[in-house]
Amino acid sequence: MVMQQELAPGQIVRNPAAADWGLGQVQSVVGARVTVNFEHMGKMTINTAVVTLDVVEDDPRA
Repeated sequence: MVMQQELAPGQIVRNPAAADWGLGQVQSVVGARVTVNFEHMGKMTINTAVVTLDVVEDDPRA
């Protein structure tokens, strides 16, 4: 099993399975549960044991 890199509050991520959600900012991380505030979907709790989030290194919104 491939481990996802550690996520931390403040990081910008995207859900590759739901590109229409837009970019999201990590709000909190508790174990495999990550709360992310997405541009077009709002606040979502993601189980990273099931969903892999891509970290966006260079935030295009900046």
